[in-house]
Amino acid sequence: MRQAIHEFTIRTRGKGLYEFTREVDAWVRGCSLRTGLLTLFCRHTSASLVIQENADPDVQTDLARYFERIAPEDNRQYVHTMEGADDMPAHIRSVLTGVQISIPLIDGRLSLGTWQGIYLFEHRASPHHRGVAAHLLGE
Repeated sequence: MRQAIHEFTIRTRGKGLYEFTREVDAWVRGCSLRTGLLTLFCRHTSASLVIQENADPDVQTDLARYFERIAPEDNRQYVHTMEGADDMPAHIRSVLTGVQISIPLIDGRLSLGTWQGIYLFEHRASPHHRGVAAHLLGE
């Protein structure tokens, strides 16, 4: 069994989904493993990781709109308001979507579906540099 670790940095421009499938795929291929499991972990509490459709950008638009409705930026609803109107909703959105994903490695390739991509889901309005830790275990 071998393992590899890496940290990806995703620069965001504010709220939205930022695909980084190509970067992950390139790193995994460079590790030269045939089978295994990739774990990605977002090192933040106001951003998350999702595997989502990458063919139709309307999916991203609809997801962003939905999250605006279920976790609105309205400080009257929250106790934690010190870090701005978008902070507590960002924490809620992160809890709902998660900060960790696992993807099997089969025949040297990530076992993603045809229309699936790996995204960092930025939940804050300002630009950020987000760190995503990667751990690949396999042979």
